[in-house]
Amino acid sequence: MALSPRQARHLRALAHHLNPVVRVGSAGITDAVVAKLDAELTLHELLKVRLEGTRDEVQSDAEHLASATGSDVAQVIGRIAVLYRRRRKKPTIRLPEP
Repeated sequence: MALSPRQARHLRALAHHLNPVVRVGSAGITDAVVAKLDAELTLHELLKVRLEGTRDEVQSDAEHLASATGSDVAQVIGRIAVLYRRRRKKPTIRLPEP
């Protein structure tokens, strides 16, 4: 599901006060990182991920993580990516209509 600009803006506002939960270090994106991110998205729906590398690497890594976990990238700013995946049972975040 692609986020509309209005939905992405809403998620960015909700994520503003959050701290990064997952950090991708010098080893890059591993199966363990994807598994941890998948588990955290199941718990939280919306979270921040700290990535290492240049601007282009951070953007591509964020997109890779999103595709690996079935989530959407709401924002990439600096080395922080905001990812969102709706919880299947009892979602807590209600997105505005597109």
